[in-house]
Amino acid sequence: MRCLIMGAPGAGKGTYADGIKKHFGIPHISTGEIFREAIASGSEIGLLAKKLIDKGNLVPDDITNAIVKERIKKADCKDGFLFDGYPRTMAQAIAFDEMLRELNIKLDVVINIDVSDDIIISRIINRRTCPSCGRGYNIVSLKPKKEGVCDDCGTTLYQRKDDNEETIKSRLEVYNNQTKPLIDYYDKQNLLLQVDGAGSISEITKNIITGMEAK
Repeated sequence: MRCLIMGAPGAGKGTYADGIKKHFGIPHISTGEIFREAIASGSEIGLLAKKLIDKGNLVPDDITNAIVKERIKKADCKDGFLFDGYPRTMAQAIAFDEMLRELNIKLDVVINIDVSDDIIISRIINRRTCPSCGRGYNIVSLKPKKEGVCDDCGTTLYQRKDDNEETIKSRLEVYNNQTKPLIDYYDKQNLLLQVDGAGSISEITKNIITGMEAK
């Protein structure tokens, strides 16, 4: 299964991606992860990305696309993959299509988690993260077993500085302008799986997997 998962910031992509990964046995690949891996590998493209990131600059599309191409050629992607956070723009989507054609890979499905802005704002201001293992929680809908402590590694959870209403609204505006047009792009290719993201995690995960298997 070769797929992408899309949705606004706070839609729950990482949470649902974990369920998809476990069900289909495919790697969940986030943009942050591929940058970290490329940098750690010491590859030429990874070191170039590091220089830009260290200076606080955005990594341009050509470097991002090259890093994605490096990642998709790895052995664990042979039987499938789930990309989360890429592509973000129409230019990246077109480049990704060209990349897949070059590698003779066919995309199976693009999942879009559809959640209203009001729900997303509520989710993000209540979001907490483990600084050690990266696991995410929500103090309303996905609480840790012990308040303020990660279930997996026992580290104290924290709230990101940018998890506030003003920043979230700004990020949603960027998403609506840059990434939302990709929904129509993939719908025209008959790849889109629209999923209502307003229910419970288990219910939504089940709906996603059922929809993917029907594609």
